[in-house]
Amino acid sequence: MASSPTLGSIQQRVWEGKLPLEITLSPSECRTYDRSDPYFISSPRISYLPFLLNKLHAFFSSSFIEPDCVPYEGWFSFEGVPLKWHYPVGLLYDLYAGADPASKASGGENPIHSISVPRKEGETQVLGQVNADTPLAWRLTVHFRDWPAEDLVRLDADGLVMHDAFINSVKEADFLRNGTAKGIMSLSKEDSSGLWKAIQDHDLLSYRRISNLLLPQPSEPFRNVPIRIFLPLPPDSEQTSFKAVQSPHPPLVPSTSNTTPGRGANMQQQTIGSALNSLLPHLFPSERFPVLAKPVLHGAVLPMAAPIEEVVRSSAYGDGWVSIVIRMVG
Repeated sequence: MASSPTLGSIQQRVWEGKLPLEITLSPSECRTYDRSDPYFISSPRISYLPFLLNKLHAFFSSSFIEPDCVPYEGWFSFEGVPLKWHYPVGLLYDLYAGADPASKASGGENPIHSISVPRKEGETQVLGQVNADTPLAWRLTVHFRDWPAEDLVRLDADGLVMHDAFINSVKEADFLRNGTAKGIMSLSKEDSSGLWKAIQDHDLLSYRRISNLLLPQPSEPFRNVPIRIFLPLPPDSEQTSFKAVQSPHPPLVPSTSNTTPGRGANMQQQTIGSALNSLLPHLFPSERFPVLAKPVLHGAVLPMAAPIEEVVRSSAYGDGWVSIVIRMVG
């Protein structure tokens, strides 16, 4: 029997996860009658769409109606919806376009320490079964005009807006894990900027070295676990099609069994199922089975029995957050 991979090897597989993208220039900005040729690229799931803007600007430059546009004014949309640039590519896909997520039934799961993570991709492996009507690439539109100011914060030429948004998210995750943000605040300037550069360069070794400075030792449990839950909203909802929910989740909770009289409850690991049951009991009435909805991370269904601290240590996005998308069953 093959040995179970370590949490570090799960993180390696998460970082290897990629999505094929097919990006076209907005027809209103394109000088050709039909449309320009699309730009194809395989993007890491943990990366961010604005990292592509310089390449896209150069690729589409000969097609611009107004050639004076600049790369940092670029933004992306999917089926007319502006995409939030501070969300990783993989999270955006799972929110807006995810195919059936991988699970034991579809053969796309790697159960490691009770954690379900994507296979080394091939996006079809990550997303499970893909029918003949499913596009092989995620089709996006890039715009360099008419910034949607009501939906997106503007970017800047030096990338400082993106950097600050990322570091602020890292600080928030650090505070939840440790009860203080001293970890990220005490990083050297080189390491602080290096964390962001590792995300830009898709450099796992550099990222792991710096991010490990922020994590409690494996023998020291987190104070709380940084998890964000993204809930689908009805089609007639205004503005967005989802709602983000977060609440402090301790990694250990009182056991529901084996309570010693007079000594209080023993502690047990908090799982994905118990956290979702506590936060969203109407969607997750059972801690053990996804009856009405299922939690999706990196294109795969998380087992309800997965300990939440192990999920964060192995499968968090670059800012330290586990961003789980809730899909309704059926």
